[in-house]
Amino acid sequence: MSRVLIALLTSSTAVAQGTAPEVNGADTAFVLLCAALVLLMTPGLALFYGGLVRAGSVLNTMMMSVAAMGVASIAWVAIGYSLAFGPGGNAVIGGLSQLGLGNMAGTVTGSIPTPLFAIFQILFAVITLAVVSGSVVERMRFPAFLLFGGLWVLVVYAPLAHWVWSPDGWLFKLGLLDFAGGTVVEVASGVSGLVAAVVLGPRLGYPRFASIPHNVPFVLLGTGLLWFGWLGFNAGSALAANQTAAYALLNTNTAAAAALITWMLWDSRRGGRPTAVGAATGAVVGLVAITPACGFVTPLAAIVIGVVASSVSYMLVANKHRLLPDDALDVFACHGTAGVVGTLLTGVLASPAINPAGTGLLAGNAGQLGTQLIGVLAAAALAGVGTFALLKLTALVTPLRMSERQETQGIDLTAHQEEGYQEPDSPLAAPVFVGGD
Repeated sequence: MSRVLIALLTSSTAVAQGTAPEVNGADTAFVLLCAALVLLMTPGLALFYGGLVRAGSVLNTMMMSVAAMGVASIAWVAIGYSLAFGPGGNAVIGGLSQLGLGNMAGTVTGSIPTPLFAIFQILFAVITLAVVSGSVVERMRFPAFLLFGGLWVLVVYAPLAHWVWSPDGWLFKLGLLDFAGGTVVEVASGVSGLVAAVVLGPRLGYPRFASIPHNVPFVLLGTGLLWFGWLGFNAGSALAANQTAAYALLNTNTAAAAALITWMLWDSRRGGRPTAVGAATGAVVGLVAITPACGFVTPLAAIVIGVVASSVSYMLVANKHRLLPDDALDVFACHGTAGVVGTLLTGVLASPAINPAGTGLLAGNAGQLGTQLIGVLAAAALAGVGTFALLKLTALVTPLRMSERQETQGIDLTAHQEEGYQEPDSPLAAPVFVGGD
């Protein structure tokens, strides 16, 4: 989120007052469009994740992302937005004056209506929770995910958003540069996914039996939708149709392209040829890494960020069986790690020529890198401790994990009584009598 515009949250007041800011039609239309693009990211992620898992898990995997659209949205409207951005808060948490979002009529944030800012933020919470699900697919019970997800949005995501993006937040006051969510979205989801993978334990047969992506075209289609939606995710975080938004969009596309090419080169060096799944993964890693930096760096710096993040994530994915628990869809290796790389490189490459609100190490502000490191560590600590505690709390209410029989039978059937692809010997293949003559 642009530090210049987000600071105007402190003056979100009635337009009717003589000193109040006015709604700008162009900015409002721009953020409306960007919000719609951000919403598209979650179905895109569902396709991306769905293609990466086994055929018997595709519906459950996609349903976790779809369910996040409901769970996170309601949690954010009820209390999450207020915890993150409600006036009257302190350095740690927002006030409770915006519970239910019923008292925003006539208020403005920056140059857009505050309700529009609220829905833009809702959709950030949605995609972040959906990302976390990639670590626990093929073994976590669906009811447990729903309960955990609602709590996670309130206990982990909302306070972290307050720390980083609210003018009252302690990381905001410290000077952390995070344009669109390197810490709030990516580090938090990556670390949360890693902790969840440890708590749940590995899938049956891991790592002796490989889980091969069952539908690579799904993966490529999901990547395209994510890339398209991410342009709104990052550019819309300027909260205005201005030059900062234009740079954010340009840098987002540039970093994704650089990371895609880098991953294909590593694939070719290691296996002799580039893979479609590798190219898609590289693009997503580049999108992740540029997220905190997109409104602060030059396009050349965006290439550097894409190349570095793709290389680091590639090495971690290539050695995940030795280094990591069963993080099913590499959420930590791709989202968490690339989020860290992007956040730290923002502290090195941020240029006041692009955005006066951000000056990095190479532009003469050596202390910014230390501030970025503090932000990464704070986000990781909150996400890690909060996720562990919430999973243990959820386990007191409902079991976290499928039984061995259910995992063997197929999660789609046991969790939803549906199948993505009906085989001749499937229990659902036989005709079902529904009554009548």
